[in-house]
Amino acid sequence: MAFHVEGLVAIIFFYLAILAVGIWAAWKTKNTGSDGDRSEAIIVGGRDIGLLVGGFTMTATWVGGGYINGTAEAVYVPDYGLAWAQAPIGYSLSLVLGGLFFAKPMRSKGYVTMLDPFQQLYGKRMGGLLFIPALMGEMFWAAAIFSALGATISVIIDINVNISVIVSALIATMYTLVGGLYSVAYTDVVQLFCIFLGLWISVPFALSHPAVTDIGLTAVHHVYQAPWLGSVNSIDIYTWLDNFFLLTLGGIPWQAYFQRVLSSSSATYAQVLSFLAAFGCLVMAIPAVLIGAIGASTAWNQTDYGLPDPKSKKEADMILPIVLQYLCPVYISFFGLGAVSAAVMSSADSSILSASSMFARNIYQLSFRQNASDREIVWVMRITVLLFGASATAMALLASSVYGLWYLSSDLVYIIIFPQLLCVLFIKGTNTYGAIAGYLFGLFLRITGGEPYLYLQPLILYPGWYQDDNNLYIQRFPFKTLSMLTAFVTNVTVSYLAKYLFESGTLPPKLDFLDAVVARYSREHMDKATLVKSDNIVLNELAPVNPRHSQTLSSTFTNKEAFNYVDSSPDLSNTEDN
Repeated sequence: MAFHVEGLVAIIFFYLAILAVGIWAAWKTKNTGSDGDRSEAIIVGGRDIGLLVGGFTMTATWVGGGYINGTAEAVYVPDYGLAWAQAPIGYSLSLVLGGLFFAKPMRSKGYVTMLDPFQQLYGKRMGGLLFIPALMGEMFWAAAIFSALGATISVIIDINVNISVIVSALIATMYTLVGGLYSVAYTDVVQLFCIFLGLWISVPFALSHPAVTDIGLTAVHHVYQAPWLGSVNSIDIYTWLDNFFLLTLGGIPWQAYFQRVLSSSSATYAQVLSFLAAFGCLVMAIPAVLIGAIGASTAWNQTDYGLPDPKSKKEADMILPIVLQYLCPVYISFFGLGAVSAAVMSSADSSILSASSMFARNIYQLSFRQNASDREIVWVMRITVLLFGASATAMALLASSVYGLWYLSSDLVYIIIFPQLLCVLFIKGTNTYGAIAGYLFGLFLRITGGEPYLYLQPLILYPGWYQDDNNLYIQRFPFKTLSMLTAFVTNVTVSYLAKYLFESGTLPPKLDFLDAVVARYSREHMDKATLVKSDNIVLNELAPVNPRHSQTLSSTFTNKEAFNYVDSSPDLSNTEDN
């Protein structure tokens, strides 16, 4: 394949435009939060993100390169088809559920990151444990989409994959470093517009290519391959449901999502943004579905691609750029490539910012340096943006199974963080003992279930397992959802058991080494003034924080309800005297 100067020029134009918008957004909002809250302004944008920009940035967070390429691939592959393209429906339902049940309690309580409620209720140690799967999910996700971008660009303009990955990562990291959420949000508007326009312009040209058969015919009839509508066999229904719940429920507990929720000007706006993004995800999936259907309806021997077809060459994951390259005019394929690269950066920048936000606030500030200045936190965020951006780039270049790592880490987000989020927001009485037990049990069940993408053989074989051609054990049983439910039940059961044992006097208070039942109000737990500011939260809205009971009162080890605060100021110095 020859080197295409026009394609390189098109990519440079798209990248420079996105970089310019990011720098402009940073300059436009450079004085926001200058009164001592600059770090919070970088994380949640001063909580003044409007509906238009907020809707675009939340949609663009999910509509990335993996979303677009993955949807087209699922529709194209004969064994799957549209019936297995679950991401559009799954992520859209995830946003709807997030808006209905999670956005309002998180935003109304004035949190800054997704981990804040965990550290408030379970303590900084548990917050650190939950940071691990959250960080893994964000980092491996960014690495996976950087890797996909490099392969996509190399298909169309034939430049070195490593160069394209490094340049893309540098640009995304640069404007994230300069402007934080503001730059990410405003560039998302441009990127989403590029995706929409670029893909929709490409579809008519691809459909009108002489080698393409009517996609309405190939949807239900076998022409070049099995119908692209696909089907779900009865033996695979449990696998389909497991993946569907993973996308729908596991798509909620991500910092990238809650960063948009918490940046909204009100709890109601946060809910509306979620619903707008759900609609946007569905709309943006339509051209990807059509491109996958076009790939399944093409006589490739009548194109310059020739035979064997993409699936026989094991290039099904690149069907979208292949359709752009061989079924569209040159200038259209380059424009579509710019759209795909924009889609990748719109997700990568969100992941890098999310990871650095959680580290700077929940690990560095709340766990180690509670008296750190705002300027210090800002510099920690900038340094971690560089480190996490470089780490994601290195994994994209060096890791041979980056997608397998991302699949496993996204499973951990679903199995570990989602049940913990349910408990911390909706189940009164859960504590650190239950959280740790649920965390460990869920992690154990997931790891022992195996992961084919990492060639990790299962230690527990569930009903319906089989061996594939590579002698890997494949689980048909929905063990991921079983692991999630088990982690949830374990959290609740152990929490109430520990609560009963300590409050009944069965266990002496000195054994409450986590201060989770007898002495909930301790230095281990973030107090209300540390987590929120008095200007954006009424303190009595927060979850109850119980007083430290004297260990000499062995007969009164019962948790009292939270104090009724008359004054909503953050001064809690006298609360224990009430």
